[in-house]
Amino acid sequence: MIIDDGLLFRRAAEKDTGTLVALYDGAARWMRTRGIDQWKAGEKDAAHFLARMRDGEVWLAGDSDGRICGAYELWWSDEEAWGVQPPVAGYVHRLMVDRSVAPAGTGRRLLDHAERRIARTRRERARLDCQSTNPHLLEYYRGAGYRVVGEFPHKVGQDGRVYGVILLEKRLDVLRRLDGGSTEV
Repeated sequence: MIIDDGLLFRRAAEKDTGTLVALYDGAARWMRTRGIDQWKAGEKDAAHFLARMRDGEVWLAGDSDGRICGAYELWWSDEEAWGVQPPVAGYVHRLMVDRSVAPAGTGRRLLDHAERRIARTRRERARLDCQSTNPHLLEYYRGAGYRVVGEFPHKVGQDGRVYGVILLEKRLDVLRRLDGGSTEV
């Protein structure tokens, strides 16, 4: 468990799939009430999160009382949206916050945690995407230091729907020069 400014971060386990599904569905409903057509409640099930745990990392963030207030997926490749890439980036997906319990700034702290995880692998970029039709989320990511590097106009969803995504990336300071020329992550 990693404590980060009052949030407790831990990798998700099989027992957490119900929590992850509830976080996803809650975030999807929150988006819908604000006219954001991005996620649909019921679209991601336990099998989805178990697969992400096998193929990458899924992280949960909780408060000091043990309430889960957010989560994210970290992938080590994303060929569907980014094509075949050299191993220079980590890909953040499904940044989810439970607004009923999350302290202000939880989304940014989830992003910061993901960026540090990526940097520890000596990868120099954090990447993510958001739907082209979600200008609020695009501005949120820009405010977190991400820059638009491209667009993929023909991503296919689980339901067969085709939509466009904006590709964003943030360069990470992977190595810091210390005296004597040694490096530290």
